[in-house]
Amino acid sequence: MTLFNKHNLNAALLVIGLPVAASYADNVDVSTIPQRDTVQLTIYNSEDLTLVRETRHITFSKGDNPLQFSWANTLIDPTSVDLQFKTHAQDLDILDTTFPHSKPQMLYWNVQSDFSGSAVVEISYFTSGITWAADYVCVADTAEEQMSFDGFVRITNNSGEDYENAQVRLVVGEINLVERIADLARRGLVSQEASEQLRLGARVRRLEKGARGLAYSGLAGEMDAAARAPKAIVKEGLSEYFIFTIEGTETIAHTWSKRLRLFQGASVPFKIKYRYRPAEYGDQLVRLFILRNDEASSLGETPLPDGVVRLFRDNGRDGLSFLTAYSSKYVPIGQEIELNLGPDPQVIYERLRLRSWRDDFWFRTDNGKTYFSPTQGHKIRNNYPVGGWDDHEQRLERIRNFRDKPIDLELRLTFLGHVIFTSDLDPLLHDYRSPQISTRIEAGEQADLGYEITYRQGINHKQENVTLEALD
Repeated sequence: MTLFNKHNLNAALLVIGLPVAASYADNVDVSTIPQRDTVQLTIYNSEDLTLVRETRHITFSKGDNPLQFSWANTLIDPTSVDLQFKTHAQDLDILDTTFPHSKPQMLYWNVQSDFSGSAVVEISYFTSGITWAADYVCVADTAEEQMSFDGFVRITNNSGEDYENAQVRLVVGEINLVERIADLARRGLVSQEASEQLRLGARVRRLEKGARGLAYSGLAGEMDAAARAPKAIVKEGLSEYFIFTIEGTETIAHTWSKRLRLFQGASVPFKIKYRYRPAEYGDQLVRLFILRNDEASSLGETPLPDGVVRLFRDNGRDGLSFLTAYSSKYVPIGQEIELNLGPDPQVIYERLRLRSWRDDFWFRTDNGKTYFSPTQGHKIRNNYPVGGWDDHEQRLERIRNFRDKPIDLELRLTFLGHVIFTSDLDPLLHDYRSPQISTRIEAGEQADLGYEITYRQGINHKQENVTLEALD
C-alpha cells in the first residue's frame, strides 16, 4: 500500500491526524504519515488473489483519532480491509468506519485511544494483480538415464501497488470465490453490508480459516531472522493447501516480475516409455521420460504446481539439445511425472485392419416379440427382420523400432459397446472399456500385435463393457 503525501499522490494511503492545507490534494486531510514496518504477501495460484498483511507504528493522541485508507488506482478489495491493534489493544477501539460519499475509494476509521503514544497496528486486505507461476528446466544426460530437475517461480505484480521488503508466501490449492477481487475493487462504491463486513473483518477471517492457518504470528521477528539467512524457500503442507515461504524479504514492484528458485534436483533417475493413449496424447504414439515426485528420485518434498517444462539433453559436446517444452499439470507428492517428447521418428507405429465379418444372426418373428436363429432350423424368409448379430474385426498393431536400444511400449485401446477382446497378448483392463497391452521391442526389431474384436449388436448387446478372452 503506497502512502500519500504532497510528493506522492499514488494508489492506496494510510494517514492519521488533523486536517491540513487543501493544497496537498483532495484526499489528504491528515498530517502524520506512518511508514510500513513489515509487509507479507500470501499469493494464491488458483485464483487472482493475494492476502496482504502489513504492520505500522502509529502515534495516537488520547481521545478520537481519524485514520484514512484509500485504494484508488489499485485492485484492492475494499470489503476485505481490516484493522487490528497488535499492541495496546486494551487502550484502542474502533468507534466506527465511514465511507465518504464524495470519495468513493476511501474510508475513515475513527479510533478512540485511552493513552497517548505509539502502537503497532496491522492492516490486512485482499488484492488482485499479483500472480505467480512455476517453470521447470530439465537436462537429461547423454545416456538418457538421469537428469537435473530444477524448479523456479516467477512472481508478477500488476496490482497498482509497490510492495517493498515483503515476506512472500506462495499457496498451492483450490479456493472458491463468489466474487472476483478485481471486480470489487473496480466498482469503487461499497454497500452498507460490505461496510459492516469490512469493520468486522469477516471476509478476512473466513478465508484464513479455510486456508488452515495463515494468521499473523510474530511477523516482524520472522522477517528479521530470515533476512540474515541465505535465500531459500520453506515448504509447508496445510491440509488441502501447500505453502512455499520465501525466506528473507523481496521487493515486488508494480509492473515488474521476479524469478526465484523453488527447488533443485541434481541427479533424478527416469525411465523411457512409449505410450499410445488417444484420450491423453491424441492419436499418436509418444515418447515419454517417466520419473516420480518422491524421495527415491531426489524429489518428493513438495507437490509440483502447474508450470511450463523445458526439457534438454546433454549432447556430449559441452552443449545442450532442446527436446520439448509444454505446460504441465499439478503433480502431488508420490505421483508419476510425465515429460512428453511427442512422436519419435525412429519408432514407427501402424494400425492395420486385416478382415471383418458378421455372424450369430437372430431374426424377429411376425409378432415382434420372439426371435429365432438359423441354427434352430427355422426357415428364414426375407420379411423376417434381423434383431441381433455380431460384428467381428481382426486387427494388427505394428511397431518398428529403429533405435539402438530396446523400447518399452504401452498401448491403451478404447472400445464402445458390448465388446469381446480376444488375443494372446496378456492384456489388462485399465477401465471397463479399455484393454491395455504392454510389451518390449528389441533394437532394430518389429512387433506385430494381433487381436480380434467382437461387437455384440441388437439383442445380442447385453452390457456396456469390454470382456477379455484368450485365444483357443
